[in-house]
Amino acid sequence: MKLVFRFVSRLVLFLLLVFILPALVHLGVWSMMDRPQGWRHATWASSGILPKEPPVDKAEIYVLTARTGGLKGAFATHSWIVLKPVGASTYDRYDVVGWGTPVRKNAYDADGHWYSNKPEINYHLTGGKAEKLLPLVEEAIAAYRWRERGDYTIWPGPNSNTFVANVLEKVPALAAATPTTGVGRDFPADGRWIGQRSNGDLFATLGGYFGIVVGSGVGIEINFLGLVAGINPLALEISIPAFGALSLSD
Repeated sequence: MKLVFRFVSRLVLFLLLVFILPALVHLGVWSMMDRPQGWRHATWASSGILPKEPPVDKAEIYVLTARTGGLKGAFATHSWIVLKPVGASTYDRYDVVGWGTPVRKNAYDADGHWYSNKPEINYHLTGGKAEKLLPLVEEAIAAYRWRERGDYTIWPGPNSNTFVANVLEKVPALAAATPTTGVGRDFPADGRWIGQRSNGDLFATLGGYFGIVVGSGVGIEINFLGLVAGINPLALEISIPAFGALSLSD
């Protein structure tokens, strides 16, 4: 009995120190920042981080990420995919939202703010490789399972980050991943609770509420209620819940 109590006590202490405390610290920082009162008052216009006139002769694949709205933004980001085929002069944006039909195409500017939060380019691929892989990305988008009304669940998923993570998983040659602040990225979109990802990383999850990922791509990541803590020795990065991945080489 003492051993069980000691184990539970240490587990609770670990969760408090590694996950809850950093999340509360970031919540405090986030709560002091200016934010719109609601989505009607938020800015959704182009942020200007993508060229207004992309090169017509090149294919491009982007993954963009921005903090989400309200207090959720203290803990989570929203991700979406931007594609531009060869010959096209405009981008196509794909993301999942929590109202109506989840999967949306060009509902917003390709590099639009999300709840007034400026996005970042999380991933960018251009040239011949992008041209080769772009049809595979489009196929993965079309095959996404959770695309009907009522399929969206804000937490633990399937949500916007589940969508992007699932598409990237289906095209391993991209060698891309959603950021650790993408709550919902670890939801088992394909129904598997344990197994090996397409990039070779091993994973186990309890429906997205708790899980672990180990491999050369991520090092080791522990997911607790959507918050991710981890260390990646090869990339010299640590992931702090709510804060995201921080470089150790700077």
